[in-house]
Amino acid sequence: MTLTSSFSPLPCGGRLLDLSRTQVMGILNVTPDSFSDGGRFSHRDSALRHAEAMWRAGATLIDIGGESTRPGALVVSAEQELERVAPVVEAIAAELDVIISVDTSTPAVMIEAGRLGAGLINDVRSLQREGALEAAAATGLPVCLMHMRGEPTTMQQNPQYADVVAEVEGFLRERMLACAGAGIGSDKLLLDPGFGFAKTLEHNLSLFRRMELLHALGRPLLVGVSRKSMIGKVLGHEVSGRLSGSLALAALAAAKGAHILRVHDVAETVDVVRMLAAVEAAE
Repeated sequence: MTLTSSFSPLPCGGRLLDLSRTQVMGILNVTPDSFSDGGRFSHRDSALRHAEAMWRAGATLIDIGGESTRPGALVVSAEQELERVAPVVEAIAAELDVIISVDTSTPAVMIEAGRLGAGLINDVRSLQREGALEAAAATGLPVCLMHMRGEPTTMQQNPQYADVVAEVEGFLRERMLACAGAGIGSDKLLLDPGFGFAKTLEHNLSLFRRMELLHALGRPLLVGVSRKSMIGKVLGHEVSGRLSGSLALAALAAAKGAHILRVHDVAETVDVVRMLAAVEAAE
């Protein structure tokens, strides 16, 4: 059954994240060009309504992103990202009892989102942008570090690995050391293998199969595979038809010890987690 190891509750701003069980993070893209739901929640009110629906469905965290990181996505300015993200963070912080995660690599967004009530920084670039380490440290918030090579514009151009798991582990270990040098202790870090980022289908499947090896890093794992192209390539479905594949991988990730599942379909994933927990608790 689930291999989730217990960590102490993680302070996320004014709230605690229970890491003794698998938690569900709902995805809230406030961008016009997200691969799955681009433009649907780019206005404050629609974003707030969707966040509330995910929270009521059982999401412990809401992950707000103002810059698309789909393959080929273009970088947006810090000002544009702030205009998208800040009003939504402020509204959710005022209305909902939920941990707000901000999916950003931009120092100014980290600082402002923390001021407005965010509780977690989720950075696909692992704090490698200029000033990001210092900004994240200044917020005092926990950080999720993700593996990626290059930038979204180029990451899928012939990615190669001798051993994808070993190389992902080595990258994350190096970024943990960089965080330590900036004053961000390991007790404030979550780790994301980065499925779909600078990886072929074969890389993604191999990494998923051997995901347990990343527990050697000693930090909770966040897994995000919801509706991704790896599912489409295996099953032959477009984005709208990837729910069953997403749920299969969610169940497998939980069984392999993932602490956080980052998903679009919150209610269905919460059911998966609850069912796994019921079986695990049986005599």
